[in-house]
Amino acid sequence: MSQPIMDWDAAYRQDTPPPWSIGRPQPELAALIEDGKVRSDVLDAGCGHAALSLELAARGYTVVGLDASAAAVAAAAAAAAERGLTRATFAQADVTDFGGYDGRFSTIFDSGCFHALPPEKRQDYLRSILRAAAPGASLYILAFAAGALGPQSADRPGPRGFTETELHGAVAQLWHVDDLRPAKLYGNAGALAAAGEPLPDVERDDKGHFMAPGFLLSAHKPT
Repeated sequence: MSQPIMDWDAAYRQDTPPPWSIGRPQPELAALIEDGKVRSDVLDAGCGHAALSLELAARGYTVVGLDASAAAVAAAAAAAAERGLTRATFAQADVTDFGGYDGRFSTIFDSGCFHALPPEKRQDYLRSILRAAAPGASLYILAFAAGALGPQSADRPGPRGFTETELHGAVAQLWHVDDLRPAKLYGNAGALAAAGEPLPDVERDDKGHFMAPGFLLSAHKPT
């Protein structure tokens, strides 16, 4: 099944945050920050409302957030300005085909972007971020597992996700994969109300979040 076409600007202009905007970095990525895995400069690919970028800038990292949505970029830039975070900058860009950052980034974060791309654009994306990566740069991709949010349909157009083999195979064509392990992706629980029947693999917490199964892939730019 082909990837549904998403109106990203509409998603970021609605009154309630989109499902993936939880107001803080995804816990799996926050743990990497706490563990000292980040080196500047940092690329936040598909940054959205950029909670991850803002947290990194608040900790002193220089970070660039790129997103296809002008609405998301404007909201992220406004949030950075309000907090006086001058180390975070944002730009609208097609993450599958962008330039101007060759060899710059030592750390690249993908917080749910890769699984949202059309399959035919995924290698273009990996090639674009590889071009923007510094020698030996680290890449971290957080993505849904296949079927995590149930089967795709007109009423449930969310990302299909990856099997472990699919995710490893796609990234390994251009990057050296160091680790791939199960992980959880957090979202706003209210977004599941329209899903109808319960999703057996999705958990909920007492803070209004759902937690769906996925993977955290770690890789580096080959020398």
